[in-house]
Amino acid sequence: MAKLRFIVVGSGWRSLFYWRIAQALPERFELCAMLCRTEEKAEKMHREYGVPVSTSAEQCAALHPDLVVVAVNKASIAAVSTEWLARGFAVLSETPAALEEDALRALWQLHRQGAKLQVAEQYWLYPTLAKRLAAVRSGALGTPQFARLSVAHGYHAVSLARLFLNAGQQPVRVTGRSWTEKIIETDSRWGAVHNGALVEKTLQQHTLEFAGGGTAFLDFNGVQYHSYLRSTHTSVQGERGEVFDDTLRCLDAAGEPVCRQLTPLPDPLAAAAAQAGLNEDETAITCFLDRMQGYLAGGAEVYPLADALQDAYLALLMERALAAPGQPVESTPQPWNTEEIGRAHV
Repeated sequence: MAKLRFIVVGSGWRSLFYWRIAQALPERFELCAMLCRTEEKAEKMHREYGVPVSTSAEQCAALHPDLVVVAVNKASIAAVSTEWLARGFAVLSETPAALEEDALRALWQLHRQGAKLQVAEQYWLYPTLAKRLAAVRSGALGTPQFARLSVAHGYHAVSLARLFLNAGQQPVRVTGRSWTEKIIETDSRWGAVHNGALVEKTLQQHTLEFAGGGTAFLDFNGVQYHSYLRSTHTSVQGERGEVFDDTLRCLDAAGEPVCRQLTPLPDPLAAAAAQAGLNEDETAITCFLDRMQGYLAGGAEVYPLADALQDAYLALLMERALAAPGQPVESTPQPWNTEEIGRAHV
């Protein structure tokens, strides 16, 4: 298979994931250029990380990449994705696809007109979460009824909830509440923190009641992404058992209770990424990028755009629910869940 050649638009923390992936697995991926807004930022990225850089969109387009990764700030991501789609390129947008409902609908319309657009929702590809999802999908729990997730925020949590509960595009009622939590900061995106600073963070809790009967309880504080003092957890329950983190409890074929530890799914690329020193987040993005090869060749979507848009839409409802604690917010039909187009599913 030919290597995937791509450019990255944006030069922030997230953009560097793609550079590390290309460096770790050069036989599969090539980052042709990172498009930076200023010469100063371009010089910094090249000096500190060795990234091939440019400040010219035209120069980047002239490289004829297979794919344009859009990793700019959230407020700009929909507009920048639209710009590169208009240039005729396939786009992989970082999450979320957009921050406004109208922008989500506009992206869907572009998709319906043939634009090649995917959103890099990667949590289902985390090796830790992939094995838990596989256990649920095996039928060992029966019908999944409840998911209690304390592993990610907003659209990422929504994605996992919908996948664990097999909820698809079902209508949903959302309620939410938030609290201020004091905690000593121990880690960050950029490394360990040792100053013992007491910081205030926001704990958010949401309940998502899906029309098909499944219910998700989402509980997350952003500090959980980078903290030695707060862990993450997943629990999914059905009538025949539960998956709690990496433990499966269920009934066997004879109706006897069994308990076993989940083991990683066989995935040579994920193993190679980990062996190359990539973390779990980078490993998941690696697997997503690899699947993009098939999509670009005319195959199925990696993570259906309809699902990515629904994740972002429900995340907006979660924000509204926080503004009116305890008051339910109801989803309404959207173009991506009312048009019959033969959707693929993850």
